[in-house]
Amino acid sequence: METTVIAMVLHQLMELEEEEALRRRAHRRRVMMLAAYWHLANIESLTVYAQINRAMPVLRLFYAEEETRADFRLSRASITGLLVLLQQERHHGWGPVIEVLVFLFWLASGAYYRVVSRAFDMPKTTVHNVVHRVCEAIVAVMPKVIRVPSTADEQQVVSDGFARLAGHEVFRKVMGAIDGCHIRIKAPGQPHAQCYMNRKLFASYQLQAVCDHAGRFIDVFVGFPGSVHDARVLRSSPLYRRAIYPPPGTFLLGDGGYPCLEQPIGLLTPYKNPVRGVDRQRFNGYHSKARAIVERAFGMMKTRWRAIFLHALEVSVSFDPDVIVACTVLHNICLGNDDVLAVDDMDPDEPACGEAETASGMALRDRITDELTL
Repeated sequence: METTVIAMVLHQLMELEEEEALRRRAHRRRVMMLAAYWHLANIESLTVYAQINRAMPVLRLFYAEEETRADFRLSRASITGLLVLLQQERHHGWGPVIEVLVFLFWLASGAYYRVVSRAFDMPKTTVHNVVHRVCEAIVAVMPKVIRVPSTADEQQVVSDGFARLAGHEVFRKVMGAIDGCHIRIKAPGQPHAQCYMNRKLFASYQLQAVCDHAGRFIDVFVGFPGSVHDARVLRSSPLYRRAIYPPPGTFLLGDGGYPCLEQPIGLLTPYKNPVRGVDRQRFNGYHSKARAIVERAFGMMKTRWRAIFLHALEVSVSFDPDVIVACTVLHNICLGNDDVLAVDDMDPDEPACGEAETASGMALRDRITDELTL
């Protein structure tokens, strides 16, 4: 009996020693592999990317030079322009092309990590990390893509464009159209949920944007919850506080949800209904034709990313603003590459009741109205 017990103990000890030896050999192999990788990674000309299954349908079509809009909602030229702008070249990871495609597919599929994980044969946690990394990179390059016209030539192009939109030379003084847009989000938990409920009774973030005559965004401001009035969002924005744009003597066009201003920035709104007098009706008509471009810009962006803008964003509340800003950047990149989608018929956000108009703003509007009759 004792001999049997001793034999069993010796056998167990031998097995433990063998397992320990195997662990040591495996550890030595890992150390050698890391050392080799470290040596190779320090060679500047060598790029080492993780392997991905290019036989997956979404990648097979992309690398076969097929149309990309169906899967990524961007043309191939727009995707190339985005890659050039980001300059994400690295010597490890999945590579800039794969990561950008993962992010775009995530936007196009309605922001579900599970769907993207299956499409790319990639772990869901990896998809999450890639999406956040690329989104942050796009937000970081926003100043290069979304900026106000700074030179006289650029401003002249914008003013000429708005005169054509309105159909009258007086509107050459317009430097942009401003509006707010409610972006649906998942309502956060209590006690802050009510703050995000807008007047249409769904949770949202406010996107304030100024666009030029071509529908390109030249200023965006995101971050206020849906319950906040458009005029308060305006007063809190850098555009209003810094008063750098539009230049003196020019103005923006806004709907009735904004106050009519001359200082600190020029902002003209339509005359409130009922409109009395032919001159005022004429002003409102020209104003509406020129200002409609900002609603069209929102429509183009929502049409491209209908999977997320027509439903609540399925991400955390803290990540929502970055996603919204990234979509505005992509919108401008697409317009720069003549990548335009037909706009869906969507009901524009109705303006909230406007605040009291300033005397100077009303005087400015009356002067513009008088010029229309000359």
